[in-house]
Amino acid sequence: MKKKHLLSTNLLWFMGTMILANIAAQMIMPLEALYVQELGASVAQVGMFFTIASIAPLFLQIFGGWLSDSIGRLQAVAIGSVAGASAYLFYLFAPSWIWLLPSSILTAMAVAFVAPSFQAFIAEESTEETRGRVYGITSTLFMVVNIIGPTLGSLIVQGMNFKTMYLVAGGFYVVAAVIRVWMARRVKRAQQSVDAAAPKMTFADFKKSMALVFGLLVGGGIITWIFISDGIRDISFSLTGRLTPLYMENIIGLKVFQIGLLQSVTAVVAMMFVGLAGWLADKKGERTSLVGGFGLIALGWFVFVNGSQFVHFALAHAIIGVGWALIDPAYNSLISKVVPQKIRGTAFGLFSTSLGLISLPAPWMGAWLWENVNPRFPFYVPLIGMLATLPIMWIKFKLPSQPESAPAATSPVLAEVPVAADGAN
Repeated sequence: MKKKHLLSTNLLWFMGTMILANIAAQMIMPLEALYVQELGASVAQVGMFFTIASIAPLFLQIFGGWLSDSIGRLQAVAIGSVAGASAYLFYLFAPSWIWLLPSSILTAMAVAFVAPSFQAFIAEESTEETRGRVYGITSTLFMVVNIIGPTLGSLIVQGMNFKTMYLVAGGFYVVAAVIRVWMARRVKRAQQSVDAAAPKMTFADFKKSMALVFGLLVGGGIITWIFISDGIRDISFSLTGRLTPLYMENIIGLKVFQIGLLQSVTAVVAMMFVGLAGWLADKKGERTSLVGGFGLIALGWFVFVNGSQFVHFALAHAIIGVGWALIDPAYNSLISKVVPQKIRGTAFGLFSTSLGLISLPAPWMGAWLWENVNPRFPFYVPLIGMLATLPIMWIKFKLPSQPESAPAATSPVLAEVPVAADGAN
């Protein structure tokens, strides 16, 4: 009997488009705050920009997840990809930072439709026994985007300008979007060839899915505690996430290329360990990997906030890379096991929306603390938040023994991810 490969052909094609699209995203994201500043925004306006930009996903994540459950993963991804490709027109031709807001809305639509489908699609293309390893392998492949994207983006900006960087990134994304549309059309034709009934979307079905997912969120089980712990971390890191490149350039004095290179350091280290981490999650349980991973991120962040030279930040990013390697496959595997398959997309969407709503004012608050207290002060908050969640995860993230198909009575991305998944494009 022929041995079945861990990664199916469909999953390999899908991962190819994820890599292309997210190389484009990672060319942009580490440097986007610098581009907003270049177009005339102050530090306070940068914080306000990303706070406003965070509103759009709140209206789209749940719908994108439900759409993924209703019409199919690849169909939802194709719709989001068309919107994502359109965002690059605003990036290229924006005369001021205000004109970048439409691009953030279109990008949010892409993430809302793609991110819930990404993790759900991987779960459905694997078995429960191999899921940690499959997430580990796909995470290893996905880490390429964090190696190539930031380094390539920063090299183009430092050697030429932001507009050229956005033109190259847009080219990558358009190619990914074309392949995704082709995949969605191929799947649709295959369904029609077997006379499969077209999926029906009704408001009643939407309400039913929402009720099931909301029940998981407030049921007091693992999903509830994932929500609580992620809420603490999301608020903490949202205070500083978009201000980090400004901090490293304006306060520490690092060059644009060095800032981009640091993102690649994290990715290279994570790529070295994530396959082993997937095996560890399967063999020793997701909880062990998660606590160890977040503990390492706390250590790396401690080095970061006390660093003053490039070598300190490189060490911090390397430690954080090992932490993320432990977290990524374990986190996705855990969520896929405690959420029923039929509402996985909706769960990922609602989960992201709820966290986004909680952390909505955080970028503005971080900028306010920067200007009114001390530029370094907001960067201590993630360290405190990370340490506070470690005992919660160890006590509450214990997986009950139950069949995957049975919905938990009390029981989702991270990109373009991180999850990180900051989300996936």
